[in-house]
Amino acid sequence: MPLDFLDERVRRPPIARGLVTTIVLVTVAAHLIVNATSPYGFHRDEFLYVAMGEHLDLFRMDFPPAIALLANAARAVLGDSVMALRALPALAHGLLVLLAAWFAAESAGGRFAQGLAAVSVAVSPLFLRTGTLFQPVVFDQLAWTLALAALARTANGRSGRWWLALGAALGIGLLVKFSIAFCAVGVAIAVLVARRDAVMRSPWPWLAAVLAVIIGSPSLVGQVALDWPVLGQLRDLRSVQLDHVSRGAFLTDQLRMMGPALLIAIAGLWSALRDSRTRTLRPVAIATLVAFLLLLVARGKAYYAGPIYPALIGIGATTVDRWAGDFARTGTAFAMRATALVLVLLFGAVALPLGLPFLAPDAMARYAARVAPTAARTTNTGTVLELPQDYADMLGWPELVATVDSVWRSLPADERARATIVGDNYGRAGAIDLLGAPDLPAAISAAGSYWFWGPGPQRGDPTIVVGGDMTELSQFFADVRRVAIVRNPRGVPEERIVPIFIGRAPRRALAEVWPELSGQN
Repeated sequence: MPLDFLDERVRRPPIARGLVTTIVLVTVAAHLIVNATSPYGFHRDEFLYVAMGEHLDLFRMDFPPAIALLANAARAVLGDSVMALRALPALAHGLLVLLAAWFAAESAGGRFAQGLAAVSVAVSPLFLRTGTLFQPVVFDQLAWTLALAALARTANGRSGRWWLALGAALGIGLLVKFSIAFCAVGVAIAVLVARRDAVMRSPWPWLAAVLAVIIGSPSLVGQVALDWPVLGQLRDLRSVQLDHVSRGAFLTDQLRMMGPALLIAIAGLWSALRDSRTRTLRPVAIATLVAFLLLLVARGKAYYAGPIYPALIGIGATTVDRWAGDFARTGTAFAMRATALVLVLLFGAVALPLGLPFLAPDAMARYAARVAPTAARTTNTGTVLELPQDYADMLGWPELVATVDSVWRSLPADERARATIVGDNYGRAGAIDLLGAPDLPAAISAAGSYWFWGPGPQRGDPTIVVGGDMTELSQFFADVRRVAIVRNPRGVPEERIVPIFIGRAPRRALAEVWPELSGQN
């Protein structure tokens, strides 16, 4: 059932295919070229998601399984290179650019509005960064935007199939990240505010909700099967990272991430709420506003709000174009449009190295010191680095794996055949699994998802431990020796000096110890 606020229909222009397609292709190509030539390697989190694919169990995962499915698909089709793994996020960023232009057209924006919306999302540091890394973030942004697009179509009086599209988008989002719940709450409130009586009489919203749960059921079943590990993850996230996030920083960081495009998004929000020409998109504005406020109250990280922007920027670009048109008789319309576009492009140009990792670490450190605010180089735990944390997390892994390989090969043949390798965080374990030689044993770890996969049948004699300290390891082994140190001066603090130990004569078997290690980071 429609949620129209106005009886008349706003004439919607077609997508400016040539212009928008060009911007989309340039965006995707920029990612592919940078990832093929970047001086950086895999990101710590990418190792985990590849490992999740190796241990895929659709209905028994501690994280939503879409990222593991996508990892397997990318590797099967394109291989194990950095560019191959990151091709999918590049395409997702391209789709966000396309959808921003679509929202401009949906709000009756013409060629300029569609181009401004597309460029704003294309050059935004937030979307460039998320489109570079193989993480759930960009796919989460895409799921939200698809859900909001479907909501827009229901609000514009389209048939019930758009309700099913809305449910499908929310269900896919549930397979990607649990944060889709913020979007779902926003959508539900928007629908109720729009037409409570219509919702109560129509089956479509309820069918959409059922479809979302069905599609997203692997994420929910996995939580039940593993006794809700997401609750422990949220506690850890709150104590280690979110306690460093203030609501003031959440708000100011929106401008840092989005630049002038934030003003366009605010214009879109205002227009959809107040302007009669775009009031049919009021449910989209309400949904995004509710989600934003929920994230603000929950003290989420600033980038958690990223999914609301493609839709609002699309509507806002049309609003900016209309405001410029209102001054057509004064001769300032062209100047207003040009100013908006130039500001977006200038901010994108200055922030480009913060979004795409093409500057070598030394050059990037110098550039960041000159142009990047401290917040752009602050880690999740509040430490200020020379590089953005994501860049630091892409350094040093090949050297770490090479050292582990050397230690393993230095063992006598009989010990080498039964050796166990332990990484004391998922980045180290995942790097060994993805970058190690084919004959190097797969790593185990008590960190994160690795703990759920267990220690395997090994007794752990000897055990090569990557990280940790002598005192802690002496609780598990009668004989512990430090055999190497890996140094990574540009890495995140915990990866700058990584000791490697060999433990022998375990005091207890790994299988016996393993349950006690639950919750290790």
